[in-house]
Amino acid sequence: MKIRCSPFHKVRRRCCLLCVSLLALCLLKLVYIKVSVRNHFYIEPYGITASAYRIKTHRYNINCTAIYNLDPVEIGKSLEIRRKVIVDLEDDSVVSLTADCERYVEARGYDLMSVSEEERGFPLAYSLVVHKNAPMVERILRAIYAPHNVYCIHYDQKSSLPFITAMNNLARCLPNVFIASRLETVLYAHITRLNADLNCLSDLLASEVSWKYVINLCGQDFPLRGNRDLVRELRALNGSSMLESSRPSQLKKQRFLFQHELKDVPYEYRRLPVRTGRPKAPPPHALQVFSGSAYFILPRDFVSFVGSSPVARDFLAWSADTYSPDEHFWASLVRVPGVPGGILPTAPDVTDLQSRTRLVKWNYLEGSLYPPCSGAHMRSVCIYGAAELRWLLNYGHWFANKFDPKVDPVLIKCLEETLEEKRQHSRNLVNEEK
Repeated sequence: MKIRCSPFHKVRRRCCLLCVSLLALCLLKLVYIKVSVRNHFYIEPYGITASAYRIKTHRYNINCTAIYNLDPVEIGKSLEIRRKVIVDLEDDSVVSLTADCERYVEARGYDLMSVSEEERGFPLAYSLVVHKNAPMVERILRAIYAPHNVYCIHYDQKSSLPFITAMNNLARCLPNVFIASRLETVLYAHITRLNADLNCLSDLLASEVSWKYVINLCGQDFPLRGNRDLVRELRALNGSSMLESSRPSQLKKQRFLFQHELKDVPYEYRRLPVRTGRPKAPPPHALQVFSGSAYFILPRDFVSFVGSSPVARDFLAWSADTYSPDEHFWASLVRVPGVPGGILPTAPDVTDLQSRTRLVKWNYLEGSLYPPCSGAHMRSVCIYGAAELRWLLNYGHWFANKFDPKVDPVLIKCLEETLEEKRQHSRNLVNEEK
């Protein structure tokens, strides 16, 4: 005799199975959360507690002096952190922190910053072309900040609303920081990247601050010198420019010998200048084209020349359909005979290791020109790790690229600590002078 379950029993059995499944799912979720919390780390920026950002963190004590001395235990600790899931702040955290300017200025110590008479007599200008990661931009700005300098921020019009709000808040909270009056929709390797810097330079020339040199930075740069040391080294330039300028290889000549058109591409950048088969006319004013970098340290008189000279204006128009024009525009104009702060066109090449504007490690030169990267690589460029702290600070450059708190947050914090110690030393000297 077969016993058949009633419909009621079938429903009850299904409900039991459903409850057991849900209970198992909740237990797995609970275990996942516990493991995730245990394996997530956030390294606070130097000089500010996580409570200011209103986040909960797993604290990790780092001895930056030991990192500098390449202590194997401390370096090992930094590598252990990198094996965890590194928590980075979102743009909203900077929006929150800067919503109350008085609280922000106090939390980040802007109200305590002082400068020497030497620094005050040699103000600097900065052009920051950025598009993402507001917490990192805020850290860069604080690291280079001095109350008598002037700072222009150009954000990409494609940037997210929280990022744009964060940048506007920074400009609202700090009286010598402003947003560029003209904003570009920046495309990789396109003339819009060069225009973004030019927009800031135009605004900086109109500033009331009589700055001596201008420095441009992006959102993955970081300074290796404090303002006082930087001023002393820039004074020694005696009005000369500091940037890369070399005779281009045959490969790099393809960037400006042929016209380029913006086209959709099926990878990261989505739209890129792509080479056509149409050759370009020779550069205007018989200019010789040199190759270099997008980054520079330029005296005010040179920037004034770029803003007013027909040579610069015509060369900019000619460069509009080239590939990555910011990498030949400055390198070529600085070679124009008689230009303020220029380099003679017959002078030897100035390479990236000779120019002190930006210290960059290329993976194909690691082991020959510099030690291997201890962090990670992005498009052949090293994202630095903590083991490179000593090398970065001692090589002699003034700024470096690339840094990413998601790759190695320890290095950035140790650089912040080093710069803050220099700032404190300068503050003590200022107090002794009074």
